[in-house]
Amino acid sequence: MSPLGTSQRYPSGRRSRHRLPFASGPWDDPGIVLRDRAIDIVLRLREAGHEALLAGGCVRDRLLGTEPTDYDIATSATPEEIEALFDGTVAVGKRFGVIVIPDEQRDFEVATFRTDGPYLDGRHPSTVRFATAEEDARRRDFTINAMFEDPVAGRTIDLVGGRDDLDAGVIRAVGDPRERFAEDRLRMLRAVRFAARFGFEIDPPTFDAICEGAAELERVSAERIGDELVKLLTEGAARRGFELLDATGLLAVVVPEMLEMKGCEQSADHHPEGDVFVHTLACVEQLAAGCEPTLALGVLLHDVAKPPCAETIDGRHTFHGHTRLGAEMAEAICRRLRLGNAVTERVMMLVDQHLRHCSAADMKPSTLKRFLRQDGIEELLELTRIDTLAASGDLTHHDFCVASLAELPVETLRPPPLLGGADLIAMGLEPGPRFGEILDAVEEAQLDGAIGTHEEAVALVRERFL
Repeated sequence: MSPLGTSQRYPSGRRSRHRLPFASGPWDDPGIVLRDRAIDIVLRLREAGHEALLAGGCVRDRLLGTEPTDYDIATSATPEEIEALFDGTVAVGKRFGVIVIPDEQRDFEVATFRTDGPYLDGRHPSTVRFATAEEDARRRDFTINAMFEDPVAGRTIDLVGGRDDLDAGVIRAVGDPRERFAEDRLRMLRAVRFAARFGFEIDPPTFDAICEGAAELERVSAERIGDELVKLLTEGAARRGFELLDATGLLAVVVPEMLEMKGCEQSADHHPEGDVFVHTLACVEQLAAGCEPTLALGVLLHDVAKPPCAETIDGRHTFHGHTRLGAEMAEAICRRLRLGNAVTERVMMLVDQHLRHCSAADMKPSTLKRFLRQDGIEELLELTRIDTLAASGDLTHHDFCVASLAELPVETLRPPPLLGGADLIAMGLEPGPRFGEILDAVEEAQLDGAIGTHEEAVALVRERFL
């Protein structure tokens, strides 16, 4: 048995429980459960005679005082040896030494220590050689992500200066930043995201390498760029992230439409904060960590069409049609980034309707109820709140909608229909497209309070459609 086997205590003083294959237990803290299960994997690998350590982001997060949401394990065991020790493994990247161990709570990625050959496609090494922990650390992206932890001995293994960079608040590429970014150009975008998320500075040589290579981000797949963009928007520091995207030149690749917002002036009475770019930064600054990606994208893109719609009439800046055109542009951007139909359609709705609440107080009851009952209304109202606070600060229209939504019960917003298709047929009407028009008219009268019974609905149809 390995000297680091079951007789060794965790840093907390608790013994390993040998729960693999993982069984449910009376654990109250998901973070403790996750860590215990990761440690179980480490112990099993060590008992089989292999070196095994926690690696990467989970080490960084614990040093920063944050409970990790996932754990990666690095080991001297080969993929075949990992597969032999654990049931139900998934060879997601066996060629690169990566095996996944499934779990009911969160899957664990176990990777063999390796060093990489040339990256010919800008993402994957052409060859890998299984190696030592030190060699493995030196092929990783940033120093703060290249540390290991021995969870049994309770010590951090830092071979690249990551701990010093954590203490100093610096994002620094491991080794030559140009080589690291040539290996995977998405790392440039990740550097910006980490700097924003942690409030760190980017090491000057690393920053310079990003600026020099920013245009090369175009060679990264749209899906990967879109995924990083969503993370940047939803980790609680979106404004800093976009300021860094702009400063490095990456914004011209990620969302080039935003560059047109610069210098697109707005009327000072409604937008004392400045031009459309400044306003958009003030909006994304309000996005909370963990917010919905659709809300974040809607906030980012709600004014994307103001530049092409901009006019100056009698000294005032106007943007007629920017909501409708903005929805079209938002669709194009979301599809370009491969964000999926459901996300794209919701973002289009948010952009298209982000000013509709301004006329809510003048809507007739049926129109207001249909507006307030639509899917995504909570996100839309949150977008309007953010938009307003980044501009005039007058929440009158937003507050009216929020109050109306709270006051109107579900049965008032979505009352049971008074008529159906069978009723229309019984009245002698032929089925067809006109049925939708008739039933919409009945519902509108019902929502307006003009009718409230089946008999009144029948009378309305006889009067207007027969």
